Amino acid sequence: MSIAQILKDARAGMEKALDNAKREFSSVRSGKASPTMLDTIKVEAYGALLPLNQVASVSAPEPRILLVTPFDKGQAKVIEKAIRESDLGLDPAHQNGIIRVPLPSMTEQRRKELVKILNKLAEDGKIAIRHARTDARDKIKKVDGVSEDDKKQAEKDIQKVHDDEIAKLEAILKVKEAEIMEV
Repeated sequence: MSIAQILKDARAGMEKALDNAKREFSSVRSGKASPTMLDTIKVEAYGALLPLNQVASVSAPEPRILLVTPFDKGQAKVIEKAIRESDLGLDPAHQNGIIRVPLPSMTEQRRKELVKILNKLAEDGKIAIRHARTDARDKIKKVDGVSEDDKKQAEKDIQKVHDDEIAKLEAILKVKEAEIMEV
């Protein structure tokens, strides 16, 4: 494998980790309802653990209410239970095959809890980015027929990509924290 390919793979891995962190951040609620808030919820359906968006559609008809419409009405109770047991602090109500999820106004304590959850998700994203960097470094060391100077330069390039991705993650975290702490 060439150094150029290793760099390309490392960049792709770090960008994937950043995208994953963004998706996780979008599931942490701010002041208003967003269908992506429930994306991290897994539902026990058909003998497997499936993401909520594969067993139901989610919409936000009002700023403080989410509507979850199961594709299979028989799954409504299971979906309701999964939402209730998630760490999002939501209390869904099942009625006529549709699940209404009112969003309670957030207390200062709840906002701080959500910021802690965000920070944990950000740390997970940083770890994934670091793993991509470490993996690339290990591959560079094993490349044959390349001078030590080229290997050192490649490691510097990987470190720069790593630093850029971490900086992007920090910026996204700050914006999301501000959004949550806003009253």
